[in-house]
Amino acid sequence: MNNFGALVVRVRRVVFAPMLIGLAIGGPAFGLSNVASATTVSSSQMGIAALPANCSTNRLVIWINTQANGAAGSSFYNLEFTNLSAKSCLLAGYPGVSAVNLGGHQDGSSAARNAVIVPKAVTLAHGQSAVAILQITNTANYPSSSCHSGLAAGLRVYPPNQSIAKVVPVPFAACLATSESYLHIEAVQLAH
Repeated sequence: MNNFGALVVRVRRVVFAPMLIGLAIGGPAFGLSNVASATTVSSSQMGIAALPANCSTNRLVIWINTQANGAAGSSFYNLEFTNLSAKSCLLAGYPGVSAVNLGGHQDGSSAARNAVIVPKAVTLAHGQSAVAILQITNTANYPSSSCHSGLAAGLRVYPPNQSIAKVVPVPFAACLATSESYLHIEAVQLAH
């Protein structure tokens, strides 16, 4: 829990504890209107800097660095998210990733989460980028009967905490069947 979340928990405890004591002894120590107004104090009124809003899909450029690192039958790519909005924004967690064909339809299963790093909130100023490592396993590692190897036209990418995706054009060998998890994605982190 970040410092802001811990403060909100402490504020709630301070507000509700006297209310419960007052109700237990039969007196209105705090009326409900006081509780409502106390819990709606903004972070700026408490002297805490407000966190930026989540990075919306339409404010990000999403791209893949095609210079892969290979190991043990897989290729590892940097899936990048660059903030082009005028304001700082926040990315936290895992992007949603799947292969798509030329018609934009999903090929195979969505990327499984690879919990190599602990997800952390990343604040991106204008022009800054975050990266998530995408592992694409070589389709030759799977039986042809369960993989049905074919060529994907690109990746459909949902930034963390967003319901709108962008398609990143990049052809690669994909498992067209959903029985194999050949894509794995890590949580976003600040690009170096």
